[in-house]
Parts: sequence; C-alpha cells; structure tokens
Amino acid sequence: MIIDSSGALVDKTFLAAVATVLTVVAFVPYLRSIQRGRTRPHVFSWIIWGINTGVAFLAVLAERGGAGAWVIGFSSAVTLLIAVLGYIKRADVSITRTDWLFFIAALAAMPVWYAADDPLWAVVLITSIELLGFGPTFRKCWHQPHSESMSFLAILTVRNALIVAALERYMMTTLLFPVAMAAACALLMAMMAWRRPLVES
Repeated sequence: MIIDSSGALVDKTFLAAVATVLTVVAFVPYLRSIQRGRTRPHVFSWIIWGINTGVAFLAVLAERGGAGAWVIGFSSAVTLLIAVLGYIKRADVSITRTDWLFFIAALAAMPVWYAADDPLWAVVLITSIELLGFGPTFRKCWHQPHSESMSFLAILTVRNALIVAALERYMMTTLLFPVAMAAACALLMAMMAWRRPLVES
C-alpha cells in the first residue's frame, strides 16, 4: 500500500486484483458467446493482440510496472485462446485484402521491437502493432456492428483504466499501452453504437 499525490492510501495489488477479476468477468461470457455463434471474433486481430499483449507484458514487467503488469500477462493468455476460437469460427467472418495488409504489417513490425534498446520505443512499437490489430475488427464491425459485444468492450475499457491505476511507476513506457487500448476499445464501442441503428433500418 502506498500514498498517492493527494495523500490517500492506494493498494496497488488490490487494484490489480480487481482488474484481473474484470478480465475474467469480460472474457468468460465472451468465450461463451463465441461458442454459441453470437460473437464472431476476427482471427487476425486476436492473433496480433495475443502476441503483442504478451510482449507488452514483458516490457512493462521489465520496467517494474508491478502488479499491473500481471493483468496484462493474464490477458495475453486468454487472448490467444480467443484467437484459436476465432480460427475455428472463421467461416462466419470474411477476410479481405485490407485485413491481410493489417495482419502482414503487424507481423512484419513485430521483430523491430527487439532492435529497440530503449524500452519506450519498444512499447511504442508494440502499441502501434496492437492498434494495427484493431484494423480487421473495425472493418468487420463497420459492416457487422452486432458481431462484437458492447459490454465486453466496456469492461475492457474499465479494466485498462484499473491497470493504469495499479501501475507502480507512471511514465510513458508503462502508461502508453493500457491507455491506448482503453481508447481503442472506447472508439470501437462508439462506432458500433452509431452503426447498429443504421444497419437495422
């Protein structure tokens, strides 16, 4: 337990535990929804996210991100599981040339982070690749705005905010990845909320 800038006691481990619980609360119904065919994840997005979240976990851990880093590591394992399910259910989701461009660009950029001696540049690259992973899902949700779960994205947005709160060091290296992920989830939700009535009409 530490004291924050306002003098209040903040239990970082507790915040990380809440973030982990929210991860489980988000992913368990999401996994069930995939199995039932209601949610159709794009396999390319989830492969990119799974690999990169794992790399982000290692980078944040190396920068002594503390308890918040372990939430990212747990998310990586679950994300790779969803990638497998996305592959199994891929018949429901078209894969376009644009999706392949996002996928290849993300995979091609992955080895670059190894060359970055500065952890900040590694996280910048990882975050950029992760955002590229949103490309196929954004395209899919533009045409099929009901193919993803709004509640799932909302929980992930809150979870990423808790990851930020659980970090023991606030610097660009530790903040960039969870803040960018929260913003991307929020933007995807906004686009889906706008597109759903248009598609239904």
